[in-house]
Amino acid sequence: MKFDVETYLGAVTRSVETLERQGEPMRAVTLSRSYATTAEDLWDAIVNPERSRRWFLPISGDLKLGGHYQLEGNAGGTIERCEPPRHLYVTWEFGGGVSWVELRLEPKGQEAELTLVHICPINDHWTKFGPGAVGIGWDLGLLGLVGYLAGTPFDEATFSASSEGKAYMRGSAEGWRRADIASGEAESQATHAARQTAAFYTGETAEGA
Repeated sequence: MKFDVETYLGAVTRSVETLERQGEPMRAVTLSRSYATTAEDLWDAIVNPERSRRWFLPISGDLKLGGHYQLEGNAGGTIERCEPPRHLYVTWEFGGGVSWVELRLEPKGQEAELTLVHICPINDHWTKFGPGAVGIGWDLGLLGLVGYLAGTPFDEATFSASSEGKAYMRGSAEGWRRADIASGEAESQATHAARQTAAFYTGETAEGA
């Protein structure tokens, strides 16, 4: 697909909020963007294993309410809420840690809006990388969904290694830096975390390191 970094970055709304879960402080990392399809089709593209593997990752498991899912080479977890075609809520278990992911779909005229919320504990990983740690990955995922729905092949590994891909990831890191500051984080900390995260994703040396 034709790719303009700023256009695709600008299609996503990003925010960070403070909340509590079971008495522990958390951060909610939220992305929203619209897709040129119906909510029903968008839901199917996300939860249908034969379709989701074409833009995200192969998924296996007992894919129903209360069941366990596993993304190949990535996270797994429990499906805690499933209300097709509007609402999905799952645990996100990866590397010994647990966070939570919520998807909300809403029809918007001729399009459907997807809102993705990743609820993260405040730990050493968050302190080092900030919201971009999950935010950049989800930015790439939502971009892959754009390509899939448009009928345009999108290979995340190839894209991420390209100059356009690296520019997109740096731009995503900057977007999450601004969202982090807007949430109340100190600018120095948000900037440091964004630089570390951009370096991790692009394989480049962190600016100012």
